[in-house]
Amino acid sequence: MSDKPSERKGNRLSKIVTRTGDAGATGLGDGSRTAKDSLRIDAIGEIDELNSALGVLLCEDLPEAARAALLDIQNDLFDFGGELCLPGMAVLKDGQVTRLEEQAEAFNAGLPMLKEFILPGGTRPAALAHLARAVCRRAERAVVRLHHAEPLSDPARRYINRLSDLLFILGRALNRADGRGDVAWQKGKNA
Repeated sequence: MSDKPSERKGNRLSKIVTRTGDAGATGLGDGSRTAKDSLRIDAIGEIDELNSALGVLLCEDLPEAARAALLDIQNDLFDFGGELCLPGMAVLKDGQVTRLEEQAEAFNAGLPMLKEFILPGGTRPAALAHLARAVCRRAERAVVRLHHAEPLSDPARRYINRLSDLLFILGRALNRADGRGDVAWQKGKNA
């Protein structure tokens, strides 16, 4: 195995219960160990939670274009996790960011212009997309904190930012696909 970051391969898991993390450290893809509460592991965990939230959304009855986009995103998030678990490795590419931008434009094309803030909700799939968006924003904060300590690739930072935008748009599009509109915020409704 090469020591060059671009040629390193991740460890394959043949045994899941290893007991090697009992003292509060975990292994990275390059064989090094780090604390389980490190910025890097926090970011990896947030990306994993986001991918799991998308998995729940994918359990719903979705339009095929949304399903295909979400499956691509889940694969990208594994690339993202790979980049995070191999310090110095850049896995995400500009093309993946561009794809998110194009999907955001396509899903947004049929939506009415927003004139007010909206509440996360409407249909169950839309609410799950909004929940995934909130998890994505938290993941982005973890990625930014890590980047301040250890620089990450530009595509990785742009990807997570674009993804939250796409999930917001997707929430709206899923409501529309089910014949529902946005759930408008009513300022001062209960004042």
